[in-house]
Amino acid sequence: IDVYQHKIKPTRDPIAFFAFISFFPQLVAGPIERATNLLPQFQRERTFDYSKAVDGMRQMLWGFFKKMVVADNCATAVNTIWADYQGESGGQLLLVAVLFTFQIYGDFSGYSDIAIGCARLFGIELKRNFNFPYFSRDIAEFWRRWHISLTTWFRDYIYIPLGGSRVGKWKSFRNTVVIFLVSGFWHGANWTFIVWGAYHALLFLPLLLFGKNRKYTDTVAAGRLFPSFKEIVQMLLTFFLVVIGWVIFRAESIGQAWNYLCRMFSSSLFTFPHSGGRMALIYSIILLTVEWFQRDKQHALQIENVVKYRAVRWGIYYAVLSFVTLFAGQQTDFIYFQF
Repeated sequence: IDVYQHKIKPTRDPIAFFAFISFFPQLVAGPIERATNLLPQFQRERTFDYSKAVDGMRQMLWGFFKKMVVADNCATAVNTIWADYQGESGGQLLLVAVLFTFQIYGDFSGYSDIAIGCARLFGIELKRNFNFPYFSRDIAEFWRRWHISLTTWFRDYIYIPLGGSRVGKWKSFRNTVVIFLVSGFWHGANWTFIVWGAYHALLFLPLLLFGKNRKYTDTVAAGRLFPSFKEIVQMLLTFFLVVIGWVIFRAESIGQAWNYLCRMFSSSLFTFPHSGGRMALIYSIILLTVEWFQRDKQHALQIENVVKYRAVRWGIYYAVLSFVTLFAGQQTDFIYFQF
């Protein structure tokens, strides 16, 4: 497509071409790279860069933490309780929905961190795929921060060719709905994914209608240690709306999603959940806390400008590695492998 649209010239270098289509770090589950970014990197000379190699290794380490400690521990609790959710209280079902929200983030973004870090060891820079999406202040910001390589691919190759936002208000609405439905269908041929896409389209359209879809393009609480009360409310509301969407995404059928949500929003919603999943929630809170204080960085372990002493930095890396080794959950496949 890029060659046809004259965005890039056809390469005559067979090694660079086959390296591009078979580059193993991002081949299976992204980030979704384009020839305009990746091919030129294979065609130029590269030398070993110690600082980039270290940065790649620590991004991989944080990816392993996300996957093995957060996602895998959340998966155990989610799978156990979801299998027999009818007998659980609304509070417990809300906890499970929140845990799946962290599971899918740890799984998706963890793989991306591992892939990006691994590529950096070879001197290859892959595009950022997740930009701390759970700190978003509205749904539009969430989608600018979630699975960036996929959403920008849909934008450039489907939304813009359909006319984008330049074709009038109603056609712009149509194009937006198409993008969200395609995004849902891309994840699988199940009505739950289509409804999940439609759900997010319904949340996005009011922002588009009132011209608020690009209101938040900066880092939340930029230059401040903590967010304002308004920002806390915005982030919590956005997070809650995303949680509901992930319930639809996780369900095996529309009926199951509806039944789960009805039980969750029952009179027992504020019942204190039992012990199942509490440790996974603690790990998720640790993830959120670390990423909050690193939200203006490329990844959470990019600490060379925060911690000046190399020995202390390496102590932190070994501490995270020990945490991954000691508290890893039961091994599960990456969710993304099924898409």
